[in-house]
Amino acid sequence: MSLEDIKKITNIGAGTMGHAITLQFALKGYPVNLLDMTEEMTEEALKNGLEKIESDLRTYVKAGIITKNEIPAIMARISITTDYPDALTGADFVIESVVESMDVKKMIWQKIENLVKPQTILATNTSGLSPTEIAQYLNKPERFLVAHFYNPAHLMPLVEVVPAQKTDPNVVQTTVDLMNHIGKHAVALKKEAPGFVGNRIQAAIIRECLSIIQQDIASPETIDDIVKYSLGLRYSILGPIASADLGGLDTFNIIIGYLTHEISNAVGENPLLAQKVKEGKLGQKTGEGFYDWTGEQGKETIKYRDEQLLRALARENKN
Repeated sequence: MSLEDIKKITNIGAGTMGHAITLQFALKGYPVNLLDMTEEMTEEALKNGLEKIESDLRTYVKAGIITKNEIPAIMARISITTDYPDALTGADFVIESVVESMDVKKMIWQKIENLVKPQTILATNTSGLSPTEIAQYLNKPERFLVAHFYNPAHLMPLVEVVPAQKTDPNVVQTTVDLMNHIGKHAVALKKEAPGFVGNRIQAAIIRECLSIIQQDIASPETIDDIVKYSLGLRYSILGPIASADLGGLDTFNIIIGYLTHEISNAVGENPLLAQKVKEGKLGQKTGEGFYDWTGEQGKETIKYRDEQLLRALARENKN
């Protein structure tokens, strides 16, 4: 199957990731069937998903990415259903965005596979679960892979395309082509690895940041400022590998040679993070984490983040 063969999309899951992924396809003109996977399988959950999509579209209008007049046509391309056969009939590409549970995903995909065409591409939007482990329960594992969108999916361009051990290379390429076609920046990994690439890099950064706090080298605020006003800006333009090339690999070889003896190589649960969780200090959603999120602080920070991402997205769309 090639990009030109994909005419109809089905998205399983209408939550935080699912609704935003559905929107990306509808924006590009694809008809999308949206099926939610809550325990109740109710119309209410799907309507909540549609409300989130409409909210995202209003955000796009404010940013100048689309016009208000385009909204009705985009929404008309999205059909909601609570019926699996109805949702999957005629689908050329199926993507699932349900809870990060291996058991749940296995159950869903076994059900889906029996209801789609033999050539339909099957993609899971997992953040790190093994596609090979899921695919071993399918009759045609060669058409299964990961399409990992980043949250918030309506603002973040990247999609990691991750093959399972038996995934057909043509399926990988078609998925990359499709993601790029809907305006994302798709990258294909050579093979799967726990956490893929983005989450592995993020975990390494967070581990070192926590170590710096534990050693009382710097405060959380100072760490965030250092990243925002140096590495974050640099990496958003070139990435770490190209930056190393420009900085000189001989220099980086020296720095890494002595710093690897100093930076954290801790494995397993981090004591500082575990203590925060034990105390119920989970971050913005509970009002406190490393920062105080009470009052309007949380809303204002999220608003600021989204505004900055929208500006970047608008610039990309103009280029």
